Amino acid sequence: MKKNIPVVNIILLGCCLIPLIEDFRLFFQIILIIFLTKLSGSLCRRLGQPAVVGEMLAGILLGPVLLGDYSYFLFPKESLPELHLISQAGLILFMFMVGMELDIGRLKKSGYTSIIISHTSIMVPFVCGILISFYLYPRFSPKEVEFWHFALFMGVAMSITAFPVLARIVKEKGLSKTKLGELAISCAAVDDVTAWCMLGALVAWVRSDSLLGVMMIIPACVLLIWILVKWVKPKLADLFYDGVLNGGRSVLLITLVSLSAYMTEYMGIHALFGAFLVGIVIPETIRKTILSKIEDLTVKVLLPLFFATSGLRMDVEFIGLEYIGGFALILAVAVAGKLLGSSLAAKWCGLDRQTSYSIGVLMNTRGLMELVVLNIGLDLGIIHVEIYGMMVFMALLTTIMTTPLLKLKL
Repeated sequence: MKKNIPVVNIILLGCCLIPLIEDFRLFFQIILIIFLTKLSGSLCRRLGQPAVVGEMLAGILLGPVLLGDYSYFLFPKESLPELHLISQAGLILFMFMVGMELDIGRLKKSGYTSIIISHTSIMVPFVCGILISFYLYPRFSPKEVEFWHFALFMGVAMSITAFPVLARIVKEKGLSKTKLGELAISCAAVDDVTAWCMLGALVAWVRSDSLLGVMMIIPACVLLIWILVKWVKPKLADLFYDGVLNGGRSVLLITLVSLSAYMTEYMGIHALFGAFLVGIVIPETIRKTILSKIEDLTVKVLLPLFFATSGLRMDVEFIGLEYIGGFALILAVAVAGKLLGSSLAAKWCGLDRQTSYSIGVLMNTRGLMELVVLNIGLDLGIIHVEIYGMMVFMALLTTIMTTPLLKLKL
């Protein structure tokens, strides 16, 4: 009796043969990544989850965690630098977008309350991250890494809130015009700015390998911020007075973002920090126009490549009984630190129980921003693939639990 060949086997065979043709490998990889992230994102939306959850999950599924040797065959090591380079360009544009999405006027309006909640939601998980490092460091840290580099990085990684993801969840749930939605977005914005400053200082310390080196970098960073705020921002406001973005102005913006990213990278902080700063000083009159021009390219084409490269960097070794305790500790501390810290701070500021709880749930959303931080830590050698894998899954789970937890009534 003739056996039918499963369609899945035919697809896998085709996927394995196409990358052998080196001239088409990169194009095939990009098409495969975009298709799977789009499909996974659409499925998650139907399940009531933000699309970024599906995109993160697709990136993990393309890696060795699920595909095993198929992953190495589809994405051989020699092809990864090209994907990584393109994904880094996408991240720079994304951080530029994040900077533009920050509404300074809204931050001033929320004032005292958002500052108290956001800084509490940073400091509680930050301290918790340092405390659990006493357990994690001897078991999972690279031996050549100093304890305080590892501990402070874990503190920063625990403190992150995904401002872009949170903003999209608030919008999808129809909370944008509510007190809860406006306060949550303001808190997340302050959280991200503070956490990125902390991460920038840590990266500078690791790269300079001394506190003296950090002290030398700080004046240069302050000078760059002063130039952007006091000189570049007024010039851009005059240039974009009419809200029009033409070819020449687009080239100017790309040059400015690239130059700022290069300068912060040269200082020893990180290129993403420079792009983020430029986004903040872009005039309000042109932000929507710029976002409409670059959002589709960045979010739908370039960021999926980052999700994929993040998944490809994971190692199946961390999925074992000896790592369950470490992962459970990371997840429990991450959720407790963010959710409880934010909720208690909100209650202390005079908000009712339900609103305080909802603020805590939203601030516990980590998503894409956590992946960015973790990739920086992995690139610098502060964390190893085991911790990286645990933290990626923590970021995924804390983002997944946001929507169902929001539905709970206290």
